[in-house]
Amino acid sequence: MRNDFYTRIAGELADIDAQGLTKPERVISSRQGPVVQVRLADGRTVEALNFCANNYLGLAGDPRVAEAAAQAARDAGAGMASVRFICGTQAIHKELEAATADYLGYEDAILFAAAFDANGGVFEPLLGEGDAIISDSLNHASIIDGVRLCKAERRRFPNGDMAALEDELKAARAGGARTIVIATDGVFSMDGHIAKLGEITALADRYDALVLVDDCHATGFLGDGGRGSAAYRKVEGRIDILTGTYGKALGGAMGGFVAAKKPVVELLRQRARPYLFSNALAPAVCGAALAAIDIARGLEGEDLRGHLKTNAIRWRGALEDAGFDLVPGEHPIVPVMLGEARLAQDLAAELLSRGVFVTGFSFPVVPRGQARIRTQLSAAHTSEHLDLAAKAFVEARDAVVERSKSQPVGVA
Repeated sequence: MRNDFYTRIAGELADIDAQGLTKPERVISSRQGPVVQVRLADGRTVEALNFCANNYLGLAGDPRVAEAAAQAARDAGAGMASVRFICGTQAIHKELEAATADYLGYEDAILFAAAFDANGGVFEPLLGEGDAIISDSLNHASIIDGVRLCKAERRRFPNGDMAALEDELKAARAGGARTIVIATDGVFSMDGHIAKLGEITALADRYDALVLVDDCHATGFLGDGGRGSAAYRKVEGRIDILTGTYGKALGGAMGGFVAAKKPVVELLRQRARPYLFSNALAPAVCGAALAAIDIARGLEGEDLRGHLKTNAIRWRGALEDAGFDLVPGEHPIVPVMLGEARLAQDLAAELLSRGVFVTGFSFPVVPRGQARIRTQLSAAHTSEHLDLAAKAFVEARDAVVERSKSQPVGVA
């Protein structure tokens, strides 16, 4: 029976590979940045322009952030060797929670080991039988899993469809729901779409619902002061529960948070399983995040956000001029649509051979038939980086098409 198990696993892996769905993990031998050292399968290391990181403000490799992490480790050690309610809370944990809440305009915040844990742990303690969660169909997997762990009624609406959302709100109210929560990504990570939070909050007010937003791909760089999608949509103060991460713009390390009113955060401290049963966030991560928040909310943060916006506009224009099929938008996530998984993998490999590091996304990360290369801009990219990468995209596309002897897929 054990052999049957391993045979089945090997067969599934072979099937994944045959469909072009294998997701290779590239080894980086340098710190994160606009240019990285990538180790190839043959053992060689090459320098490549990095267009696939969530390093929006360019702080992941910033020496100040790295030094803040190192200083926190020198002061507080590698970790607490415990969950927080036993003997794992240090001053730096409370400092980071306070800084996060203050920056984003909430009464309090609570740290989690990962953003996935924040979304995975937020629903079950707060909602139960008799409540309803209405979730956008393109929400992140962590929201989907978190909702599954909760006993509340589950409802979904098609991505960004406000009429469908209203129908679900009506049905939940008619069904006698005690509490209704609308859950949405602030930015949908595979497309770069920014949620219609103005319309969502208006509907929430109309039907007396709460709004929960996952702002992982917005915190630090979107909206006024980098305060995220709510600031971008001019609805600050109307999002009841905000989840986010320190693993993207705010330092690039790891860790997640939930920001909300104090009683909500306190109940999560008492009941959220990923919080109660996971070690306290490493001091080094806290130190890096604190340094990143300090930069993001200051004058330098404004400069970085301005440069990031300029980069996104320039990059999108260059790819559109070259005939690539892009998902429309204004976020520094710029997906290049290719359709077929094998084509996305082949183009990514060809680009790496030409000194551009990108990743092909395919099922189950995106729906079948919607494979893409999700390019992402950083404030650390220069105009020269963008021009070189755009040229490489054209050359790589032409090379892949020539090899396949087929019509150019992914060209508008």
